Amino acid sequence: MVKDNRPRINPKSQSSWNEKDHEIMKPFIQDNSVMNIFTTLLNHQNLFKRWLVFANHILFKSSIPPKEKEIAILRIGFLCKCEYEWAQHVVIARRAGLDDVIIEEIKKGKKSTKLNELQRLIIRSVDELHEQASINDETWSSLEKYYSKEQLIDLVFTVGQYNLVSMALNSFKVQIDERVASQVNVDFTK
Repeated sequence: MVKDNRPRINPKSQSSWNEKDHEIMKPFIQDNSVMNIFTTLLNHQNLFKRWLVFANHILFKSSIPPKEKEIAILRIGFLCKCEYEWAQHVVIARRAGLDDVIIEEIKKGKKSTKLNELQRLIIRSVDELHEQASINDETWSSLEKYYSKEQLIDLVFTVGQYNLVSMALNSFKVQIDERVASQVNVDFTK
């Protein structure tokens, strides 16, 4: 059986945007970051606007350092088998300073031999959140050596946010943006 990869919800083309769409998309147009996730969510303007507030905190205002945050985001995207999320955040992770060796190690999870202790803890916490919807006591205690209460809260909400986004992207079959696809080879078989 051939897998149907066509979007279930088509992104709204700019030529069909109404005034409210233009208003919502203005910041993305200004910083040249109009992406399929955003134009797909334009199909539900009220949700999109409210989700952006939360997503903006997680992506830009989180207390977790960018490299560590990207490890968490990449791991949950990988666990959810979300090609769109993985591809987008490989580009962002590289910008944050993660190299391709570490990015590939994120896929290996606890089998990784090249991650430091904190990186392994982040992976473990993401795995636990994904598998049991909670971080176990041992992992939590270990994380407390590195993270403040605020950072621990941000970590859990980061994983939750990107789990949700991965579910949406996979369900809507949002297509990887061309400019990202040209920079990233998505291969979840390794």
